[in-house]
Amino acid sequence: MAKSFLAMKTGPAAGASEASQALLESDLRELTMAARKLANHAIVLGGGIGFIGTFLQWLAFAAAVYLLVLDKTNWKTNMLTGLLVPYIFFTLPGVLFSLVRGEVGAWIAFVVVILRLFFPRHFPDWLELPGSLILLTVVAPSLFADHFRNDLVGVFICLAIGCYLLQEHIRVSGGFREAFRKANGVSNTIGIVLLFVYPVWVLVLWLL
Repeated sequence: MAKSFLAMKTGPAAGASEASQALLESDLRELTMAARKLANHAIVLGGGIGFIGTFLQWLAFAAAVYLLVLDKTNWKTNMLTGLLVPYIFFTLPGVLFSLVRGEVGAWIAFVVVILRLFFPRHFPDWLELPGSLILLTVVAPSLFADHFRNDLVGVFICLAIGCYLLQEHIRVSGGFREAFRKANGVSNTIGIVLLFVYPVWVLVLWLL
């Protein structure tokens, strides 16, 4: 008699618990679907999300240029900072990319090549990487310029470059804490961290 009474007590309670759990899971699925639809509609309509993407792209581009300038001034390390050239290529804002890709960039690349070939002594060292960037932008095949630049391939390349530069900077500085303590360490670290903002944003939008 006691066992049957206990079963009657626990049976309905267990059923109610399972029903409430199923209802909670259903609500979570509906919320997830609603969030995805909202993100998709926002992307289609543009507006705020489009502005944020453009702003982050310019911010990442400015951070990469800033690191290139530091490399020729205060940031003297053995890191492969030449990787900033393909990073800028993939994050270069559309207006600047079209300008460099066109006739203006072709003339600049022509002058750079002439100076490098016939006047090597008068070719400044600080012009090496900017000149390489212009040449890369002008001669890059359409597969890279028109497809990879606007695809996840370019995003993952930028993330890989950012991860490499960050871990190398931390290693050269002697650890994560030292990267924020040494002279110019904070500005260098912040500049490298800003390299992640645009590719991470694009990746998040793609996942949504």
